[in-house]
Amino acid sequence: MTSDALHAATDTMREAGVDELAIRVFADFHRQLSEHVTGTIPEDTINPLTDVPALADAHPDDGAVAAALARTVVVKLNGGLGTGMGVQGPKSALEVRDGRTFLDIIAAQVLGLRERYGVDVPLLLMNSFRTREASLEILGRHPGLAVEGLPLDFLQSKEPKLRADDLTPVEWPDDPELAWCPPGHGDVYVALRTTGILDTLRERGYRHVFLSNADNLGATCDGAIPAWMAAEGIPYVAELCERTVNDRKGGHLAVRRSDGRLVLRDSAMVAPGEDHYFQDNERHPYFHTNNLWVDLEALAARLDERDGVLGLPIIVNRKTVDPTRPDSTPVIQIESAMGTAVEVFDGARAIVVDRSRFRPVKTTNELLLLRSDLYRVTDAGMVEAVADRPEPLVDLGGAYKLVGDFDARFPRGVPSLRECTSLRVEGDTVFGAGVACVGDVRVTEGTRAVPDGARIEGTL
Repeated sequence: MTSDALHAATDTMREAGVDELAIRVFADFHRQLSEHVTGTIPEDTINPLTDVPALADAHPDDGAVAAALARTVVVKLNGGLGTGMGVQGPKSALEVRDGRTFLDIIAAQVLGLRERYGVDVPLLLMNSFRTREASLEILGRHPGLAVEGLPLDFLQSKEPKLRADDLTPVEWPDDPELAWCPPGHGDVYVALRTTGILDTLRERGYRHVFLSNADNLGATCDGAIPAWMAAEGIPYVAELCERTVNDRKGGHLAVRRSDGRLVLRDSAMVAPGEDHYFQDNERHPYFHTNNLWVDLEALAARLDERDGVLGLPIIVNRKTVDPTRPDSTPVIQIESAMGTAVEVFDGARAIVVDRSRFRPVKTTNELLLLRSDLYRVTDAGMVEAVADRPEPLVDLGGAYKLVGDFDARFPRGVPSLRECTSLRVEGDTVFGAGVACVGDVRVTEGTRAVPDGARIEGTL
């Protein structure tokens, strides 16, 4: 049965024109799935990672930084839709502030970097088949962004969603496109190879690639890291931040006891009953930002050695074929995370970075923070904090989950948060202009409107 299911899935992929290497990788994951591989990492198989160098302690000179940047490529993971926030199309097309989308700001960051160092750092998006057209249209607003001889994007692969009951490809005649899904951002390594981008970059003399999520505007290309890699011959670097009480769900690196290699353990990889170890910030003091740096020559060598199949740990994502219909067919999406490749590279390292390099927008809670007076976005796309203080905890109720609803409840801008330590909104409240939140603020369910110029302290 398993063999029949696998053959049905790979035949479906071939009929759709999916590259053979991507099919081999999918087949490896499908076999793991059928053999009930869980991908869990028990606590007694790892040691906490505690001794990590800091980026702040690296001081390469400007010449070394410029030389490293001249051989560095920026790749942004841009395959995600904004459906969870009510966005139609790519999440990166969402307006962040001042009329600029994520992609507009990313473009400004790359152009500003080129101007500062006098090097043509290329920008490449890894798009999915659902995000490509709209994303390239936005990048087209920025003259001079494309580097001659290189595209602005490449496509990640696609794979069939599998029926949860028998692991065969699901059929969904109501919308056949929903029968397909991207294979997670671990596909970036395969996609670089199958699209020919990896070989093209190497032929043109590029040595390092910086990988990060398009929704993390703090993930700018810092040339000190590839300069450090070049000086010490490091093949792979993962950026870490110190964990806080708000970071207990984020993945972390650890040292595998059996061979001393770094491994990434995400929340889905925690063994049953061991969540208290995973969430212990003193035991595991750093979290994984998903900002990664990879030596292109080392990547090519690993792919060659393994016939293109890096063997990343499987992630089993259980959903329904139509995510908007809980009653639709239950499916499994096979995925992998690009950060798990840390265990593939001999001599992989981690580096602790400032919190400013981790500013993702996953929900409207983070969007409110980024649009508030706690930050400004420069012409060069840099997201700068205007005060040296921790971010307040923001917890918006369900009425604010979708961006359209969020905007309707802040029609004249979000409140000032410069004096705020926490903001909880429990009901459905419309905020006026010039509102300021001070200290710990709780807006209760019965509050329908906050007037212009209100200063809220305590419970309203």
